[in-house]
Amino acid sequence: MHMSRRLRLVALVGGMLCSVMLTGAQARDTAPMRTIAGLGSISFPTSTRSTAAQTAFLRGALLLHLFEYPDAAKAFREAQQQDPGFAMAYWGEAMTYNHGIWNQLDADAGRAALGRLGPTPAARAAMAPTTREKAWLAAVEILYSGHGSKPERDAQYDQAMERLAMAWPRDNNAQLFHALALMGRSEGVRDVPAYLRAGAIAERIFRLNPHDPGAAHYWIHAMDDPAHAAGALEPARALSKIAPDAAHAQHMTSHIFMALGLWDDVAKANEVAMRVVNAQAKAAGRPLAECGHYMEWLEYAYYQQGRFHDAEKALQACRQSIEPSTTWANAHADRLATMQSTPAKFARMLNESLLQMRAIAVVESGDGNGPAAHTVVNTTGMGPDAGWNDFVDGYAAIERHDLPAAQKSLAALSARHTGSETSGDTQTSSYLAILRDDLGGMLAIGEGRPQAGVDAIRRAAHRYETLAFDFGPPVPIKPPHELLGEQLLKQGNTTDARTAFGTALKNAPRRTRSLLGRARAESAGGDVAAATATYKELVTIWHGADADLPELAEAKEYVAAHP
Repeated sequence: MHMSRRLRLVALVGGMLCSVMLTGAQARDTAPMRTIAGLGSISFPTSTRSTAAQTAFLRGALLLHLFEYPDAAKAFREAQQQDPGFAMAYWGEAMTYNHGIWNQLDADAGRAALGRLGPTPAARAAMAPTTREKAWLAAVEILYSGHGSKPERDAQYDQAMERLAMAWPRDNNAQLFHALALMGRSEGVRDVPAYLRAGAIAERIFRLNPHDPGAAHYWIHAMDDPAHAAGALEPARALSKIAPDAAHAQHMTSHIFMALGLWDDVAKANEVAMRVVNAQAKAAGRPLAECGHYMEWLEYAYYQQGRFHDAEKALQACRQSIEPSTTWANAHADRLATMQSTPAKFARMLNESLLQMRAIAVVESGDGNGPAAHTVVNTTGMGPDAGWNDFVDGYAAIERHDLPAAQKSLAALSARHTGSETSGDTQTSSYLAILRDDLGGMLAIGEGRPQAGVDAIRRAAHRYETLAFDFGPPVPIKPPHELLGEQLLKQGNTTDARTAFGTALKNAPRRTRSLLGRARAESAGGDVAAATATYKELVTIWHGADADLPELAEAKEYVAAHP
């Protein structure tokens, strides 16, 4: 009986790792700690005899731990040039194409990187001179040369990394990549027990080396939700200092700060991240970044701080930068390729960021007739995600009492939801259903059907409770429990409104729109002490707010009237 191709590969990989288990104790798994300026410290011994190759490899490994994937790939390719037979340099590049926490894998690029080392897993294993390095290669082969679905391969990869970590217990990188693999096998859904296990591993390594960026970084990822974030304030405070030259490190600290509603810290972290990004862009001759993930978080933080004018400037800067940035991308397709992108993907990313920032602006400001509401977003290629734009159009229309326009937006959003149901993307479909019910509920209330409207928004809130936690600015754009509380408050139901705002604040601590709604519900319900305390919290959060912010005046007046 002949073994199947799949079984042969599993046998090959399993045999390598079993061999490793037997001989691991005999192998060198530690080396003096190396510090790479601006990126942190690491010990990752390899078999290369080239000092230049090892230095480039260490830089790549640090960048890999920091999720600076294009720069990491560049560093690993430099190591390959310095030592063409350096097996671990090809392992490193292949790893830059696997973004497990984000459920992303560029299989073609990963296989191409490994293919330059050798044509088959066996040939590549022969290039690794130690059992330890063979184990690292065997693990990554599962991602790119294995069979089965991606979730199956992710699970097998996690198991391989666990065995590797057990075989070399003093290898901090083996422990950390095992922690990352644990989180990566969740396939985009936050598996809390697995994440907490990963966090415990990362914390242990952080205690051994408090300058290890991977340890601090993965500890943060593992605790990135309101229920656990307080347990990762230490690495959040540390990571920005460990890796000042890594923009993602600066931004990543804000995940913990946002989960706790520490808005000043969120804003500062992303301001620094943007300075790092743009310093690197300027040095490389690229356009300055005015859109993107960090800008979205920064704009959102500004709104929570009551810095509406700064938030509006951020949106305007993103909008104005898209055309020149796209022109640059079209003229430099070769340079984009080194950043794992294309002009079309780059343009879509910019417009997706503009969509997100526009949505934040409209919802947070409540201005249905301002510049954000009338900002046009190119949704080409976005697919069902363009439904977010339909919701914002409808939300703005209702705010300015244009019910026919809101009806048109609701029809478009409903059509996108119907289409998403056949795509197999259940998460997107669920989000679109929430947005549809939220918008439909607001429209019903605007049409004079308040009970039908509240019922629809309640359905959205119940559906939201079934979804896995999603970090960052609210997804969906308008938290359904907050919207429910606002509509109940308008109808005079202060008790249920207060409950709804309380639920919203559990999901998004210290979110100012929810705090404001709760304060108003407490006041309307006659609970002066509670309302005063909530308004005081808002005054504290808004210590640097725009002087003309009406909500700040409201909070200060209430506090002054109820000493």
